[in-house]
Amino acid sequence: MATPLNPSPRRRPGIAGLLRLLVPILLLAGVIALFVYTRGAGLNVTPAAPIETVQFGRTILRPGRIEVHLRNTSPQPITIAQVAINEAMWPFAVAPGPTLPRLGTAALALEYPWVHGEAYEITLHSGNAIAFTTSIPVAATTAEVSGATLRSFSLIGVYVGIVPVILGMLWLPLLARLGERGMTFLMSATVGLLLYLGLDATSEALELGAELGGPFQGTGIVGIGIVGTILLLGAVSRQQSRAGAPEGARMSLAMLIAVGIGLHNFGEGLAIGAAYAVGAAALGTFLVVGFIIQNITEGLGIIAPIARDRPALRTLALLALIGGGPAIAGAWIGGLLYSMGWSVLFLAIGAGAVIQVAYQIGREMIWRKAGELDRPWAAFAGVMAGMLALYLTGLVIK
Repeated sequence: MATPLNPSPRRRPGIAGLLRLLVPILLLAGVIALFVYTRGAGLNVTPAAPIETVQFGRTILRPGRIEVHLRNTSPQPITIAQVAINEAMWPFAVAPGPTLPRLGTAALALEYPWVHGEAYEITLHSGNAIAFTTSIPVAATTAEVSGATLRSFSLIGVYVGIVPVILGMLWLPLLARLGERGMTFLMSATVGLLLYLGLDATSEALELGAELGGPFQGTGIVGIGIVGTILLLGAVSRQQSRAGAPEGARMSLAMLIAVGIGLHNFGEGLAIGAAYAVGAAALGTFLVVGFIIQNITEGLGIIAPIARDRPALRTLALLALIGGGPAIAGAWIGGLLYSMGWSVLFLAIGAGAVIQVAYQIGREMIWRKAGELDRPWAAFAGVMAGMLALYLTGLVIK
């Protein structure tokens, strides 16, 4: 009988191995340096006109003062030379200075007697006479971080997130009496609901990402947020479903739905807080009312997997907090610390979360035994009903 050969031990890569790893990278750096040194291999790659772009951030209004935050997103430094408000030149101050390096930020301050409720257009002119414009649709004093402001935004988050989710959970006794066909319809409606939310959040993230400017690659941020969230929640779901009773699997799925909806509600809170931050109170109120109407279906979706398990009240309270609570944090950030880049990422994360949850529900509770499913029309009708329900509420919101 032949003696099995012992596998040779793995050798750790020493200095020689490290050098082999670095050689291609160093050669690549040399090629890039040569290209730059020869100015594009002898071609004239310098643009005929300067390429200048500016990204406007938050606009802060105080009595008699306007402060505009901006970032240089062009490949070269930009100098702010002139500023006009409603086509009238106005003196200004820039901190830390009027010249912004690439990706540099600055705060532009204007001592201006603005009037509450009026609209203003602010135009910056660079040293190369290139104009950049931002607008204030409705002038209003910017909310400051204080106990009263935090309480107000917290209350908005409760109205938008927690209350409608709890109201949706009140249908739990009715769901427990549904037959198999009714349960298939309900779970399919939950899938339709989540898919619509995911598509809507993706569209909003892409639209906002297009305003970020070239260097920040809004589309890339959206892709990273969606794909990363889908993979992360998928890994968590597989880890939880390795062992356990069916009741535990259904509770894990309900928890996953609550997490996905919570991330989506965080994005809704951002939108509402940002609307109030710029003084668009009417828009903010409209969004609150619309999201309350829409989010009552989210509570229904959270409890659907555990409708027949008789969960404890504290379990339902925890699910409601996970699903609706993030709207409070979103309202805080949107109203007090708004950042376009972070908003794009959070919207993408919310989109990826609800899409992943929709996939999990469809796989675990609807199409897992597709060959044995004798209710395909109930599944089809449920998905369409869920999507149409949100489409109709969208007519009210938008």
